[in-house]
Amino acid sequence: MLLAVDVGNTQTVFGLFEGEELAEHWRIATEPHRSGDELGAMFRSFLDLGRVDGIVVSTTVPQLASAYEEFAERYANAEVLAVGPGVKTGIPMRYDDPREVGPDRIANAVAAAARYGPPCIVVDFGTSTNFDVVSPAGEYVGGVLAPGVEISMDALFRRAARLFKVDYSEPPTVIAKNTAASLQSGLVYGFAGQVDGIVERIRGELGVDAQTVATGGLAELIAPHARTLERVDPFLTLEGLRLVWERNR
Repeated sequence: MLLAVDVGNTQTVFGLFEGEELAEHWRIATEPHRSGDELGAMFRSFLDLGRVDGIVVSTTVPQLASAYEEFAERYANAEVLAVGPGVKTGIPMRYDDPREVGPDRIANAVAAAARYGPPCIVVDFGTSTNFDVVSPAGEYVGGVLAPGVEISMDALFRRAARLFKVDYSEPPTVIAKNTAASLQSGLVYGFAGQVDGIVERIRGELGVDAQTVATGGLAELIAPHARTLERVDPFLTLEGLRLVWERNR
């Protein structure tokens, strides 16, 4: 079985693939200073490492890259592939310096192109909100990085003494009658509006109405309120990692 691991700055999502099927999946908090031994103990609590014969990792936390290599060698006895420079992706990179593109963004583009076809735009609601663009020719041509939902709200709470944290949920109305609902309205409809504005500008530059797919932890909260988001694919990144693994066999 293949273990696919997407290590983000805030959360880590991982899943087990049986062939092309995602059989199991989990989401946990990312702890940047975990050692290979700690990763081994953590993964053992979720799955039988004896079933794993390959591990593919995307990490935006550089200090964890060597820890995952150590974990794979000591605890899984499995080959490990870290998505990064020199790895075959099957998608041409039209970026000034491809080394600057996060491996999760590459995985998203690979999966979107394979599942839905080019041209397409991936909107990933993570620590940052990432927009990644695959051209009509199937090339990765760049994208947009914006502050994510959670860090934007955390910054607001820290700077405004009378505001407080709220649940990330849809408010009953856009025009809110209390502070909690006002914050939720700003969160949901503010980010939905941001998405629509950026997607429309990307489509204008491409010259085509590229299809869209949303992913990431808060995609299902924002997507129903953004008119330009056509579908939600919560495990798009894991699918991209699986495809990259297959393309490097």
